[in-house]
Amino acid sequence: MYYGAIEAGGTKFVCAVSNDQFDIIDRVSIATTVPDETLDQVFTFFDEYSLKSIGIGSFGPIDVNKNSSTYGHVTTTPKPGWRNFDFLGAIKKRYHIPVAWTTDVNAAAYGEYKRGNAKNSESCLYLTVGTGIGGGAVVNGRVLEGYGHPEMGHLFVRLHPDDTYQGFCPYHENCLEGLAAGPAIEARYGKKGDQLEKEDHVWKMEAHYLAQGIANYTLTLRPEKVVLGGGVMKQKQLLPLIRSEYRNLMKEYVSTPDLEDYIVAPGLKDNAGITGCLLLAAEECEA
Repeated sequence: MYYGAIEAGGTKFVCAVSNDQFDIIDRVSIATTVPDETLDQVFTFFDEYSLKSIGIGSFGPIDVNKNSSTYGHVTTTPKPGWRNFDFLGAIKKRYHIPVAWTTDVNAAAYGEYKRGNAKNSESCLYLTVGTGIGGGAVVNGRVLEGYGHPEMGHLFVRLHPDDTYQGFCPYHENCLEGLAAGPAIEARYGKKGDQLEKEDHVWKMEAHYLAQGIANYTLTLRPEKVVLGGGVMKQKQLLPLIRSEYRNLMKEYVSTPDLEDYIVAPGLKDNAGITGCLLLAAEECEA
């Protein structure tokens, strides 16, 4: 029997099965369209395997409050067809096995905590910077959730003195996501980030916003590691700029590990989320 994993993103679903050693036996990438169409392909993939449990890390917002009547639902997403969709219920209706349920970024944080660049730490934060910005945290070995899950991308930040862009977030405009996610870069400069690789001013402004977010997460959660993933972070010049801007903002007010070891890239690269889902599936099976 196998563990199953679903890393459910707004653009694509990555599904995988692994053995007890978490070696991936098979995986598939499925375009995220409407729920029925997407899940039909998910079911086609998993129906070929005898599963012990499944771990889901989903795009959000989602309801993770087990006492809520909408637990397991995708809630206020703008993704067509997915708003208020009972994602967990649809999976459980098909497969009568234990299912772990959390956000995609919580799953990635857990993967990095267990097997990536936050291994051997007591706590970590994972931030993905791409089409949107999302964050998850592991504190004392457990994924951080409360009444709901963190929405770290919607933190409010100060506008850069040279920035006239008002932000694209439909809820808050100039929150961290609204000012620093991929669409904000494209809206400012008329090009995608990978076409602006050599434009230093673009990445200095990006670092300014991301460092503000990390400073706030540091002051609030005091994680041992901050792991930065997502498509925007594939710009290799960005990580040193973020560390430098963070240092300027914090002025050594609180101690952290050396910044080279504190603000880091994912050790699992693009597999942090799917790894976390498999690990959570195994734990759900044992609960």
